[in-house]
Amino acid sequence: MRIIDQVSIRAPVDRVFDVATDVEHWPDILSHYRWVRFLDRRDGGGTVEMAAWRPFGPLRYPVWWVSDMTVDRTACEIRYRHVRGITAGMSVVWRFVPHAEASKGPFRVGTTGDVDAVVTIVHEWPGPAWPLIGRLAANLVIGPVFIHGIASRTLAGIKRDVERGMDPGAMPRGEWSPDEQR
Repeated sequence: MRIIDQVSIRAPVDRVFDVATDVEHWPDILSHYRWVRFLDRRDGGGTVEMAAWRPFGPLRYPVWWVSDMTVDRTACEIRYRHVRGITAGMSVVWRFVPHAEASKGPFRVGTTGDVDAVVTIVHEWPGPAWPLIGRLAANLVIGPVFIHGIASRTLAGIKRDVERGMDPGAMPRGEWSPDEQR
């Protein structure tokens, strides 16, 4: 299974990177996150426990996982390796590039003029170790419904928070638009 989510954000890459690496504050700005906490910290990351809701209309399904997180400021990447939870073994990489560079790379985006950063999340995972149905479950349900559902909301929330921070007259942090409740 390979899931790719991407967003363009009207803010400097460094600012977006700082918000994305500040995972303990995600529940303050992302209402679908229940909690995020470090189980152990290391320079450039640590082991982080995350819990979120995957909304389905008025219903919310709880999800939980533990990842080893590595922050590489030089490469402008955040890497996660899921070590506990149903997605154990999943590799995740967040890449942050200035818009001009993103339009030349493998995940090309259109020209938008005032967009400064492009963030791409790539999830790769063979699926759970369930005989016969593990890969099928990953490709048909876990990846497109849960992983994409949470990652796309996370990117939209970070975009909203960072862009709102660039606009002094904007709404308070952490509010959802009706479009993101799906």
